[in-house]
Amino acid sequence: MTFEALLEQADAKRLLGAALAEGPAHAYLFHGPAGVGKRTAAIAFAGRLLDDPGRVERLLHPDLYVLEPLGDQIRIDEIRELRRDLHMRPFEAARRVYLLLRAHLLNAEAADALLKDLEEPPPYAVVVLVADELGPLPETIRSRCQLVPFSRLSERAVRAEIDRLAPRLAPDEATAIARVAAGRLDRARRLLDPDSARRRGALLAIARAVYADPSFEPTSAAEGLLALAAERAEEARAAAEHSIAGRELTEREAEQHVRRAERGAEREEILLALEELAAWYRDLVVVAAGAERAVIHFDRLAELTEDASVERMAAAERATEVVRETWRAFEEFNLSPLLAIEALFVRLRSELRAAAPV
Repeated sequence: MTFEALLEQADAKRLLGAALAEGPAHAYLFHGPAGVGKRTAAIAFAGRLLDDPGRVERLLHPDLYVLEPLGDQIRIDEIRELRRDLHMRPFEAARRVYLLLRAHLLNAEAADALLKDLEEPPPYAVVVLVADELGPLPETIRSRCQLVPFSRLSERAVRAEIDRLAPRLAPDEATAIARVAAGRLDRARRLLDPDSARRRGALLAIARAVYADPSFEPTSAAEGLLALAAERAEEARAAAEHSIAGRELTEREAEQHVRRAERGAEREEILLALEELAAWYRDLVVVAAGAERAVIHFDRLAELTEDASVERMAAAERATEVVRETWRAFEEFNLSPLLAIEALFVRLRSELRAAAPV
């Protein structure tokens, strides 16, 4: 695949096209949300730089070096190994390309070690960092790289990919998945999976139960949400175990890789679940206001119409913000998932039950 074939991302394509036409800089930092094409673009860019897209795409080119963290950080030993390789001259191509995936996981020591070679790199080396967020990276790293921004995709672009992957999907379902995916192709593809679709249905049942089920219990709801996240974590663990089969890793390295994949998937699933809860309560407001065309959960419009009311609008607005507050706290702090989600459901029950229509 060429980076020109990426969906949207006009700024990234322009910058990378100029780099190929005029000659590359010594370091780039691809940054933006997960699931919008950064990794694909980085590999395609490396393929063009090394003039061998096929072998680069298979990660088999001798002048391509790929660093992807096995644990929950990129540590100094991994950067030291990269630095040793960095001072080896190209084997076949005119240059060597170094891809640092998930670069936002660089710890402080590793970032300091990498900085030395970003300041004075060998003339034949091109370093490409790929990060989901800029915040964790030191300014000294950012300032020595050419920034290549990636943004969330439009609903139209995501919908086109859904239509390509699942042409028989009902239009209302395709619209809902495109909107729930929130500009991320990886999320849209995952929502097409039957297990993910089942988990989404279970999550929305919990969202409705908060105000519709007189026997609703916050603890049980929190446990249910976390059980759904644990399912996703188990899928990620199995995929990680499969991906390292045959690789020359120590037992410790293999376990780190698998545990990072498992923990990362569980955390991401919790955050995505909170986003969807917020979207459900926001949809109650939208429907009550008569703006059905703007609903995110378009395939659940009948349920939303049944649940939405003018009396519930203010409470649903507050509920949306309560979920977003929990999302922000979960993203920023090392919270206990069960305690945080249980406290959320206590607050949601209080807000939404008080506003039950009569």
